[in-house]
Amino acid sequence: MGNADHTRRAECPPAHFWRRWTTDAPPPQWPTDDDSEAARTQAEIAAASSRPGAPAATEAPYRVMIVEDDPSQALFAESILNGAGMQAQVVPDPDLAIATLEVFRPDLVLMDLHMPALDGTELTHMIRGHGAFAQTPIVFLTGDADPERQVEALELGADDFLVKPVRPRHLIAAVQNRIRRTRQAHAARPDERHPVTGLLTRSRMLQHLATAIPGTGALFLLELEGTSALRDRIGYAAQEAVLVDAAREIAARAQGQASARLSDNMFLIHMDAAPADVAAHARDLRESLARHGFRSGDDIVRLRARIGALVLTPAHQDAGGALTAAEQALRQARQDADGVSVHVEAPPVPTADDGMRALARRAVDDRLLELAFQPIVAVAGGDEPQFQSLVRLRAPDGRLHTAAEFLPAAEADGCLEAIDRHVLDLALDTLQRQREQGRRLRLFVSQSPRSLGHDGYAAWLLMELGARELDGSQLVVDVRVDDALVHALSLQTFASAAQTVGVQMCLSGYRSDAEADALLAQLPLSHVRLSSHYSARLGEQDVRDDMRTAIDRAHRRGLLVIGQQVENPQVAATLWMSGIDFIQGNLVHEADRDVDFDFQHAVL
Repeated sequence: MGNADHTRRAECPPAHFWRRWTTDAPPPQWPTDDDSEAARTQAEIAAASSRPGAPAATEAPYRVMIVEDDPSQALFAESILNGAGMQAQVVPDPDLAIATLEVFRPDLVLMDLHMPALDGTELTHMIRGHGAFAQTPIVFLTGDADPERQVEALELGADDFLVKPVRPRHLIAAVQNRIRRTRQAHAARPDERHPVTGLLTRSRMLQHLATAIPGTGALFLLELEGTSALRDRIGYAAQEAVLVDAAREIAARAQGQASARLSDNMFLIHMDAAPADVAAHARDLRESLARHGFRSGDDIVRLRARIGALVLTPAHQDAGGALTAAEQALRQARQDADGVSVHVEAPPVPTADDGMRALARRAVDDRLLELAFQPIVAVAGGDEPQFQSLVRLRAPDGRLHTAAEFLPAAEADGCLEAIDRHVLDLALDTLQRQREQGRRLRLFVSQSPRSLGHDGYAAWLLMELGARELDGSQLVVDVRVDDALVHALSLQTFASAAQTVGVQMCLSGYRSDAEADALLAQLPLSHVRLSSHYSARLGEQDVRDDMRTAIDRAHRRGLLVIGQQVENPQVAATLWMSGIDFIQGNLVHEADRDVDFDFQHAVL
């Protein structure tokens, strides 16, 4: 990083150069004629900061985040950029880069390529996976002239390379040009709004929330009722015209504040509102839509809405958590007579088993977690190996606890995300070991939607898959229906990122009803796992009929269906005759720590 060659030392600013921007700095002492190299550095800064590419006086200063673990190199870049009128923030530890991004909100990231804690290419991958910063320019400042290494970083999403040693004017020009072009592009599409409705696009709204939360105000999650019946009555084209008119009305009621259409019949508004006024705002919005007549041909259509509202507080640390709370309020609004519900944070539920909470807290650090695997076998035959991963916690006394025993305690104690990450890490380790042995398999891994919705979780998963050189299609993320109903929006955000590398999703515990069937349309699923309710009660005719309906609805969506907890041949036979695709249960094989089941010769 450093260099003892005196011909390069002039690239560093004079001693105490940085103090020009501190309040206690003495009057500037400009270099004398015999200090020609330092004088040239000062002249370059002055010239570059006044060049046409520099920000105008009325424009917000350019903000640059410098990720550099070498103090002298960091000070050099910081001093040069600050001297050119930019705001530079040094991050000496790359592990803190994502957190600093969210607070500092830079126009550009300038980083070293080679850092011991976290490689620059890995950090680039993480930044590109973070929705709010997917388009932020990234420039590497590096002494590595290897073109292959540079191409690798560019393929991962870096925008440019500056090879050390770099002259101040070159550094300033490169940074200014990149930021100026990015700002001009944003100015050309300032809000990324829908050209007809004026609402923000879904992706732009999520970027807005990532910036605005933690913050103040309120979220209003609005769902229009009866849209399926409306489509059946007037047709898809006429229905869409009505919904576009409704979107215009919602945009007008939002009065220019951030709002978006998230799906066919769901809208989100972030509004500046005092906590005491949130319920009244929600009712006014609902009543205004009900009074408004939307024309469809010769008919007048009136729309009913349900609204879940959330008062934002410092407790809502990220967009995913806030959306989850708003979804919970919307679910309550569906049950309330007036169709409006304001989310109230539930007090923590006390648990008598403090010992289990303490054990769950230690699970990751003490490596108490392990995986068992149960084969998922195709009823039509096939030799593709795929397993359900089942997490277990082994206590110091040797006792093995199931997920049902310790995960509720982990959630109550706030360590569920750490456990979910570790479970995925163990699963990826298994896939990597099998690949090294020349064997490819697919793992279904259960995850909490609350964890999947956390900022940076998808980026972390993509980075881990890339680091291990694993095909994302070897991983199926498994979420429970009850959890998915509460976290549908955050799951959609996670899935849109995970799909880019082929990661699939499975909805577990599926029974056909209005809410669960809606999830089949909302989430990009590849599989559904039927509720154990079916396998436990297949002797009842109405249960068998209901199961066949569920299987048919999943197949109509192009999804593969797994029957779980199959314990006897009669259940297996009924599932087979009902059109199931896969069977999982102790009849096939009990869960154990091996993944060497013979799929080719499996007999059901």
